[in-house]
Amino acid sequence: MPSTAELIVSHVLQQLEIHKNSQDSERPLFVALQGPQGSGKTYLTKRLETSLTSHPHNLRVAVLSIDDLYLPHDGLVQVASNNPNNRLLQGRGQPGTHDVPLGHSILVQLKNINTGGTTDKVTLPFFDKSLYNGQGDRSEAGSINVEGPLDLVILEGWCVGFHSLLLHDLEERFHSPIHGVEGVFDIHSVRKEDVLEINNALPAYHTNWWSFFDAFIQIKPPDSHPYSHIYKWRLEQEHNMKANNGGRGMTDEQVKLFIDRYIPGYIFFSDGITRGTPADGGAYTPPKWIGHGLKVLIDERREVLSWENF
Repeated sequence: MPSTAELIVSHVLQQLEIHKNSQDSERPLFVALQGPQGSGKTYLTKRLETSLTSHPHNLRVAVLSIDDLYLPHDGLVQVASNNPNNRLLQGRGQPGTHDVPLGHSILVQLKNINTGGTTDKVTLPFFDKSLYNGQGDRSEAGSINVEGPLDLVILEGWCVGFHSLLLHDLEERFHSPIHGVEGVFDIHSVRKEDVLEINNALPAYHTNWWSFFDAFIQIKPPDSHPYSHIYKWRLEQEHNMKANNGGRGMTDEQVKLFIDRYIPGYIFFSDGITRGTPADGGAYTPPKWIGHGLKVLIDERREVLSWENF
């Protein structure tokens, strides 16, 4: 059984070969990688970057995390203040808490970095999650400069590729039984109005971010345990961070409440990765990465259960 890292390296190399023969081969290939909190996506992205930049590939790679595109702390406080009754927006996480214009500007610069565009150097921001008792803030000290030319741009994050729902589909899903939440998350603790706010925020991501991406990698827990593993993984992640930074971060209870704000995103919007964007006539337009996607199912220990292309 190949490892997740081996699967994603193979997939990206295949997509690079396809991209080399495309009409816009001069620009970098854009690859999105989505996985829930603690699933190992950041580790896997680093493994992917290390493999591709090393012999024999020797590729030039830029990596951007959606976590580094959060609004600064004062912006997150403002979002929470503007939506006092929406628990999903009381802190970073859901669509609506990111700096969409900043992300769009960075992606445009990266797309044009090989073709004499606006710049040959792009600054990637850094969001320090340990600041403000785990609420986090943007930090200039962690930002990095990327210079062209580039072969590959990778964006990784928990909600990368999520798409909004048509209102009648959201309504139906909200009132239908949700598999996998029993004993893990109380779906009735979330108001429909709160989910609608996230739904309304997502089209800006479709247009300004997702439209750049040629290929996709999705890391998922098994359908038999779609959410319980996420809590375990994210708690392990927080413990590891605190062990290496002097204990700064969230308590276990804060981690539980933190993940509670993310679960509705998975329930309502994660299948948009393959479904796509709402269109006229009650239909959906598939994303352009369909036919260039890889889905890897992993178990509680983050080992591969199965994989498929989509």
